[in-house]
Amino acid sequence: MATTRTEGQAGSAARERILKTAQHLFYRDGYRAVGVDMMVAESGVAKMTLYRHFPSKDDLIGAYLERTNEQLLAWMEGLIASHRDPRLALEAVFDGVAKLASSPECLGCTFIAAAGEFPEPAHPAHEAAAAHKRAIVGRLRELAEQAGARDANALAEELLLIMDGAWSAARVFGPGSHGRRASRAAKDLIAAHL
Repeated sequence: MATTRTEGQAGSAARERILKTAQHLFYRDGYRAVGVDMMVAESGVAKMTLYRHFPSKDDLIGAYLERTNEQLLAWMEGLIASHRDPRLALEAVFDGVAKLASSPECLGCTFIAAAGEFPEPAHPAHEAAAAHKRAIVGRLRELAEQAGARDANALAEELLLIMDGAWSAARVFGPGSHGRRASRAAKDLIAAHL
């Protein structure tokens, strides 16, 4: 029994190492640029171990996008949580976006990259990207409704444009880009809708 637990822990550790490597490589280099050999070399796992956990590269991309979606939604909820006032919560999201988009850690939006590299709408990576963006719009819409926006859906969609613009500015122009202006733009837009 102890052997099984140890093997399970080792397998779990290997899977985690692969996912962390995928997070780094896919985000930095893109999906198509990262091959299985590069993933194996960077993660330090055997190719057989990689395929045991992720039978195909698409499976690895899917697991990475699922994890990243969970992390980004949790990050957003963390920004929202400290505000009872939904308007302040919306503004806090974009304070966070502006801060992240102007930091050296931000290389843009991995979901926009996924949709660009896998343009077929039925591809699992493209579907994951669309689902992520729908989840963001949905959460922004909830906050906009609670804040009393005249057209909560329009406000949420327009805020997503600001968010995606900030991520794009971060990727194209790097740290200190005009993505830092996302907060001011969002606050002006929110004020106009309320």
